[in-house]
Amino acid sequence: MRDYAKRNSSKRNHIKNRKIVFKSKKKNTSVVSSNLLLVIFFMAIMLAAISFMYFETDIETVEQRKNLNSITIDFPTSLIENSILIESEDKSSFMSCEYFVQIGAYGNKKYAYEAREILNDIDLISINEIYSPSQPEKLLHSVLSGPYKNRSAANNAKEQITKSGFDPRLRTLCKKN
Repeated sequence: MRDYAKRNSSKRNHIKNRKIVFKSKKKNTSVVSSNLLLVIFFMAIMLAAISFMYFETDIETVEQRKNLNSITIDFPTSLIENSILIESEDKSSFMSCEYFVQIGAYGNKKYAYEAREILNDIDLISINEIYSPSQPEKLLHSVLSGPYKNRSAANNAKEQITKSGFDPRLRTLCKKN
């Protein structure tokens, strides 16, 4: 029989065993030359030597200190009983403060009433008309809760208002007695 496809098994084996090697025609050059690296190294040594001379720096080893874990707190025994003595010559310098929780300031009166309706379980909510400090001609409707006798009561009300989805602010109004 004649081989029309010219398949020669010996040629096929010869091609399989041949290795293909790709070589670049360009010479291998490094990105940073060795001369540049030497110059940078010597400059670093010179800068270190100059800084040691200029700043008069001595290199010493760091030694571990003894760690003393003892804390001493000295305070008057009257503080244990929650009583503090304040000496004052002028009794009129004391101030009385009222605490408010500002729920929000709305440009539209409708939103102020909606906020008051959402917080109907909280007492002492009022809506006041104020003018914006940044835009004096703009009228705002401030929703306030209070006045509270002390900061603790105001903070408790603030936490309740925060749980309802608002971002309240604590406001303090102090007056001289």
